[in-house]
Amino acid sequence: MSIGETLAKERRQAGLSVTQVSLQTRIRETVIRGMESDDFSACGGNFYARGHIRSIARVIGIDPEPLVSEFDAAHGGAPQPVSATAAFEPERPIPFRERRSANWSAAMALALAVVVIGGVFQAIRHDGGREQHTARQVAGTPAPRTPKPSPTAPAKSTDPVAAAPRTKVEVEVVAKRTVWVNVRGDKGAALYSGVLRSGDQKKWTAKKKISMVIGIGGGVRLTVNGKDIGTPGKGKGVQRLSFDRNDPAAA
Repeated sequence: MSIGETLAKERRQAGLSVTQVSLQTRIRETVIRGMESDDFSACGGNFYARGHIRSIARVIGIDPEPLVSEFDAAHGGAPQPVSATAAFEPERPIPFRERRSANWSAAMALALAVVVIGGVFQAIRHDGGREQHTARQVAGTPAPRTPKPSPTAPAKSTDPVAAAPRTKVEVEVVAKRTVWVNVRGDKGAALYSGVLRSGDQKKWTAKKKISMVIGIGGGVRLTVNGKDIGTPGKGKGVQRLSFDRNDPAAA
């Protein structure tokens, strides 16, 4: 099948109309119908045509890359990447300033000053230590002992008892606006595909895994395994989510 025939067939199998795909991708219906007839002239160029193919394929739930490769083969190929050498090599050599020779006289003077200061400091420190030792001998007072730190009692374990593992996945949905939702369970089994309106509530369960495609980010509020996780992808486009028995992960 051609690219357009594939897009049209998979869209119908996903239970979506051209209008629903247009709402999710923000691509005009006339452009989508043209693409399904293998007419990409309304896309505005090969660059935009590739982007439209990827957007539509994600909404209807298929891998876009084989279709993009087929499009490139039929329309002159993908644009060639620019090499790193061409991108970063300067057109003209950059001049470097000649390094000046080190001022050895100043360095030697600085080193001599450091040696003299260090010697004076050691002499003062040595004399002070001798005077303190003589004073202790005269007073007959032994040097103070540093007290040993008392052993710290081991902290008692306050870890909670491990919770029993879950035996299934539970996902609850409350629609915040009109939105298209596709839900699949274990081994890709279809659980739901359709449009939810504001206020609609749905609940699905599976043994191991639940996968979801939400048409508009922030369109639904989710509760996964009894925990409210809010409205994923608020302010963004299509959301693809997957949950298992361990979700949501502990913080």
